[in-house]
Amino acid sequence: MSVEQSIIDKLNANFDIHFLEVLNESHMHSVPANSETHFKVTIVSSNFVGKRLIQRQRLINQLLADELSGPVHALAQHTYTIEEWDKKLGVSPASPNCLGGSK
Repeated sequence: MSVEQSIIDKLNANFDIHFLEVLNESHMHSVPANSETHFKVTIVSSNFVGKRLIQRQRLINQLLADELSGPVHALAQHTYTIEEWDKKLGVSPASPNCLGGSK
């Protein structure tokens, strides 16, 4: 199973998902072709109601501990309640350009 699919499966199994987008952004970094090292996760869930940003990120980090201790070098997390997502008009921030590596 791919790292991306593992992330998707774990998030779907552990959160009440309203919206989920997992993007492999490895191609934007100085890594070999077809790498699975850099991901952007946008997740909208009722599980985040009443939780601070750091609490939301800790939930995801704990859930994805195996991926983060192995193949995943970077995980951008955009975590929203349904109300927050609606206020953002269903758009998460764009990822910045990579500043490191040899590209």
